[in-house]
Amino acid sequence: MTCAQGHRHWGLHGAAGLLLTDPERGVLLQRRAWWTHHGRTWALPGGALRPGETPAEAATREADEEAAVPPAAVRPLASSTVDHGGWRYTTVLAVATGEVRERVRNKESTELRWVPVDEVADYRLHRDFALAWPELRAQVGRELVLVVDAANVMGSRPDGWWRDRAGAAARLRDQLAPLASSGMVPPMLDEWYWWPRIVLVVEGQASGVAPVPGVEVVAAARDGDSEIVSVVRASRPDDHVLVVTADRELRSRVESAGATTMGPRPLLQLL
Repeated sequence: MTCAQGHRHWGLHGAAGLLLTDPERGVLLQRRAWWTHHGRTWALPGGALRPGETPAEAATREADEEAAVPPAAVRPLASSTVDHGGWRYTTVLAVATGEVRERVRNKESTELRWVPVDEVADYRLHRDFALAWPELRAQVGRELVLVVDAANVMGSRPDGWWRDRAGAAARLRDQLAPLASSGMVPPMLDEWYWWPRIVLVVEGQASGVAPVPGVEVVAAARDGDSEIVSVVRASRPDDHVLVVTADRELRSRVESAGATTMGPRPLLQLL
C-alpha cells in the first residue's frame, strides 16, 4: 500500500519487526535479499500484520518464520511505533531468554548475524531502520520495573482490605498479573509501550502472599518503605523503575534513588 507520505509499504494492516538482543551476542540483524524492498540492506526480521494480530505477535511470528527464533525463547520488553499516515510500523524490543539457533528459513533474507550494539550503525542499514536506530539504541536491553507498594495501594480504596490484609494483597497481585503480558504506557515514557517486570512489596500480615507468573512478591524484612527503596537500589542502572505509592516521604526517597513515581489511582484505573 501507499502511505500518506507517498511511500510504498508491505502490509495492509501495518508491519512489525523484532529487535532481539542477547546479552552475550548483541542484536540479531537480517540482510535482505536483493529482490526485496531496499534489498541488500540490513534490518530486522519482521513483516506484515495479519488481521487481528498485535504487533508483538506479528514480530515474534515473523522472526520464527524467517530466522528460526522460537517465540518461547523471546521476552518482549518494549515497542515503538512510527505512523506514516495510514500505515504503521512497530519495532518490538525483546531479549532472548532461551536458546536461539538462528538460521535463514526463506528467500526473503540471505544472512543473519549477531552484531554488537555499538557496531550496528556501521552496517548498511535499511533506510527507515537507520533513521529509527538512534532512538531504538537508547532503549536496547532496558526494561520497565514496576514496583508496587501493596499496603499503600490497598489503603487507597475502602474495600474492606483491613479485615483480611493477606487476601487483599493476593487480589491486588492477581489484578497486576495480566499487566505483565498486556503491557502499559508509563508516564515518563509516553511514546513507548512497555511490558513491565512487576514487583509487589508486601509487609506485616500480607507477608505470606506467594508470587504468581508475571508478579514477583517481596516480603519486607522490616518495614515496607525500606524494602521498596532496597528494590529500587538493586535494579540495574539502565532500567526504568516506576514506583507506585502515594506516600510522600517514600516518593522522595525512591526519586532520590533514581526512580519515577506514580500514585495508586492511575494504576487502579489501568487495572
